[in-house]
Amino acid sequence: MLCRYIIDAGSVQKSDLLMRPKSLWRYEELLPVIQPENQITLGEGFTPILALNRLADRFNLNHLSLKDEGLNPTGSFKARGLCMAVSKAKENGEQACIIPTAGNAGVAMAAYCARAGLEAVVVMPRHTPDAFKEECIGYNARLILVDGLINDCAAKVQELNQNGAYFDVSTLKEPYRLEGKKTMGFEIAEQLGWQLPDVIMYPTGGGTGLIGIWKAFHEMKRLGWLPKNQRLPRMVAVQTENCSPVVDTYWGKQANSKQYVGSPTLANGLAVPRPIGEPLMLSVLRESGGTALAVSEEDLLEGVSELCRHEGIFVAPEGGAIWAATRKLLHQGWLQPDEHILLLNTGSGQKYLDNVKGKWVR
Repeated sequence: MLCRYIIDAGSVQKSDLLMRPKSLWRYEELLPVIQPENQITLGEGFTPILALNRLADRFNLNHLSLKDEGLNPTGSFKARGLCMAVSKAKENGEQACIIPTAGNAGVAMAAYCARAGLEAVVVMPRHTPDAFKEECIGYNARLILVDGLINDCAAKVQELNQNGAYFDVSTLKEPYRLEGKKTMGFEIAEQLGWQLPDVIMYPTGGGTGLIGIWKAFHEMKRLGWLPKNQRLPRMVAVQTENCSPVVDTYWGKQANSKQYVGSPTLANGLAVPRPIGEPLMLSVLRESGGTALAVSEEDLLEGVSELCRHEGIFVAPEGGAIWAATRKLLHQGWLQPDEHILLLNTGSGQKYLDNVKGKWVR
């Protein structure tokens, strides 16, 4: 279930954006919250796109950049989706929200529920780094720890919410989180002067961001915000070898991921073994002419280290994975040196210190 809007070319002009605050709410006509007083905000959105000139020089690339979602409130892109879901929950009169999470989504929901005055229940794998747990507790969320991965947490959420007392903001169980995530697509276009990159490298767990960005591109085409001859980027889904359900399905190793069994990974957000949005993700990859690949734990750590050493950006392990994947695709010739390659780092590495401590690659 996705949100649909009655939009036609010219109904919202790009010029309308010029005097608006630099937050994701600048696109309010294309968001599901109806009344402005229900916009629960901590200043999310409009994260920078940074040129990676030193790495580009090292690898003879013409145009390499990174959108740093780690600068959002609560330290990740999850702030986008959860601000939207909690805002809509408040607008709809909900009193409490519940979520299964690998870490960042639970933190974001807890923060926005605190901001909105709603009760929050967060169900998280026990092996999640302590930083995520402590932050949820700090926001006064009820934290429940489960042995296993996020699919096991989802089963616990179903058990706890049998009577429907909580608004379930599990990935794609409601349409609003995706609407927050899609604003990354609007921002990419606007920040790059309405000329999209050739390729977007995206770390893929539940996949709402991948799906949402693609949805945003099509909405902008309908609005006339993009040039008629603008080719949409090739979308690349990056996972880790410890948990690569979408990669395996994409390459025909399985019919789908419904029975996939994954393992924990240093990139906690990629440990989603049975993503409900898999069919939509595969559609985006095929429609865009993109691809899917997985990287090892060692490679993603090297990716984190290289971005730290050469660009001064401490990305989450998920961000390290996309740089490692970029290097693999360059080596394979799938990426060309003259293309504009945009990396999408989904979170700050500071929360993952427990995962990377003592593992820096020199």
